[in-house]
Amino acid sequence: MTGGTPPGPPPRTGRARLFDAALWTALAGAVVWDFRSALAPSAVRDLVAPLLVLAVAVPASRRWPATAVVAVNGLCALGLADASDPANAAALGLGAMTCLLGARVREVRVPLVVLASCLAVDLAVCAVLGQGAIWWFYAVTVLPVALLVPWLVGRYQQARRALVSDGWRLARNLEERQRFVAEQARLRERTRIAADMHDSLGHVLSLIALRAGALELSPDLTDRDRADAAELRGTVSEAVDHLRETVTVLRDGPDAGPEDSSVESVEELLDRARASGVAVELVREGDSPSLSPLVGHAVYRVVQESLTNAAKHAPGSAVRVRIAHADGRTEVAVVNTAPPAGPLPGQVPGNRGLTGLRERVGALGGVLRAGPFEDGFRVTAVMPDRVGGTPPDRAVPDGHDDGAESARRMRDARREVRLRFAVAFVAPAALAATVLPAAGYLAYQLSTCILRPVDYAAVRIGQDRAELVRLLPPRGYRYPSDAARTVPRPYGSTCVFYRSSGSLLDQADLYRLCFSDGRLVAKDVIPGGPL
Repeated sequence: MTGGTPPGPPPRTGRARLFDAALWTALAGAVVWDFRSALAPSAVRDLVAPLLVLAVAVPASRRWPATAVVAVNGLCALGLADASDPANAAALGLGAMTCLLGARVREVRVPLVVLASCLAVDLAVCAVLGQGAIWWFYAVTVLPVALLVPWLVGRYQQARRALVSDGWRLARNLEERQRFVAEQARLRERTRIAADMHDSLGHVLSLIALRAGALELSPDLTDRDRADAAELRGTVSEAVDHLRETVTVLRDGPDAGPEDSSVESVEELLDRARASGVAVELVREGDSPSLSPLVGHAVYRVVQESLTNAAKHAPGSAVRVRIAHADGRTEVAVVNTAPPAGPLPGQVPGNRGLTGLRERVGALGGVLRAGPFEDGFRVTAVMPDRVGGTPPDRAVPDGHDDGAESARRMRDARREVRLRFAVAFVAPAALAATVLPAAGYLAYQLSTCILRPVDYAAVRIGQDRAELVRLLPPRGYRYPSDAARTVPRPYGSTCVFYRSSGSLLDQADLYRLCFSDGRLVAKDVIPGGPL
């Protein structure tokens, strides 16, 4: 791959085409419904143009989502230019396009610039055309909601998809890491086992070489027998050298080091633990048999690793070690109680060393179990006294702390997404705090300037204005259209406009009452038009 051009969007699949077709069908249905319910619809402006724009914008939103938003917002601006009603079905399409913009564009700056530009165009249309209050109300309430809220919903969906994707990626990484750690633990334990084989098998081979050397010096042997004994001694010595070289290579690494158990017993290990402040108790059951050196070393390692885990993950807890011999088997059980101050944060008893212990015990034909027990933790190993003895049942693997780590990181990621989503709603909340009071005041003004038709019919020309106080609203309508203002009036009179309906968004006829010298001189009905 060359160049710095980012890869384009993936090709449209059959599922994507089906989604686009379903979305266009739904939006087109809203356009047709709006066209059929309009009072004086224009086929080109209210039906053909929206259908064509949506047919282009819906599929284009996959490659150019910002352009699709601008195109559909143009339909909303065209609706603001309508002299009869600012609302049209394009607001629904605008919400759908902005939602797709939030779901498909990861960055924030460009979409915000696009949304702000669209709103500026809508407000500019109202200002240039000198539209009435309802048009301005629609432009500063409905259209910003259609622009901002769906975009935030799309951003939230995008964040959720990213969270799920990152969660699966994290799970895969942790799984790979766990496999790597387990393999490393197995390799380390196999290295220790090889060292044990050197200590035990090398000792036996050395004794064989020594006996062969003594046999070689026997005066009762013939020359042929003495030559065979010398060859046997040389072969055994060579085997010992090869064994030593192999173990040296296996143990060459950062973890290589002397084995404490070669000169230390379990009792000495527990004495050292008590000297360091660990409350540990040893219980032996059954007659102690002659254990294989590898089995004895495994017993030592189980106790050693369990003590290490107890000191690390449950400091201050009491430890009870039980070693029992029966029926040709040796059972080692190490139980630690709960620590006085509770477990350390983020740590769970049982670590990677248990993987190596399981490998060691399994290689000897034994089983190892580890897991929570009452308020603490228990490690149990059962092995035959001699290598090759009757193996016990299979062990049940213990859990790993990587699962807890994965769950913790997933919770943190979800918490971060929720926080970002909550912060994202600060903008619409601030918009609502400024727009809703203005919209409420406008609604209050429109609802307090209504002259009911029955009261208008009761008004008679020539009445004194004081007589009409009980019939007239507390205030007149302050936003009549220019056409209503230019209707001729009696010379020297002052006219007041009233609305004939309480609907805030529908058209309503205007009643005009003209007064001169405190008396009603004219009353007119101006057909419904722009508010």
